[in-house]
Amino acid sequence: GSAGVDVCTADTVIVDSPAVHKVPLGAHGPIGQGLSALLLGRSSATLQGIFVHPGVIDADFTGQICAMVSTPTPPAVIPAHTRIAQLVPFKSCVPRTGLKERGDQGFGSTGAPQVFWTQQLSEQRPQLICELTLKGAQPQTVKIKGLIDTGADVTVIS
Repeated sequence: GSAGVDVCTADTVIVDSPAVHKVPLGAHGPIGQGLSALLLGRSSATLQGIFVHPGVIDADFTGQICAMVSTPTPPAVIPAHTRIAQLVPFKSCVPRTGLKERGDQGFGSTGAPQVFWTQQLSEQRPQLICELTLKGAQPQTVKIKGLIDTGADVTVIS
């Protein structure tokens, strides 16, 4: 049988830029029977220039499932009820985190809050000064001058 279940768009969507768009689908969590699922694009959508970025739907997610969609050649109109993705169910073998259930809050991570830093780079500005402040520490503020090197999957500040 089929490994996945097709899911369709809930409404007509216009992807008007190459940016990633959050597209509501006609499916809601939980998947059922304690299953999580991979959300993958259908090959027919890819052939039409609609890229559905992979995602994970957790077993405890209770909201409307959404896809992350982009196209390199906007605009693209995706009519309501178009099957653009598929859910491939799986049984997770990751131990419970002990945190509250996800509920309907998607597009997040489990675990403690994290800080992310983005910086636009150019050939003239591969260095950056970062000021870190920690109340109660001595010294309270530290300035770090770093050489930034970014690769396809990792950024190094030395």
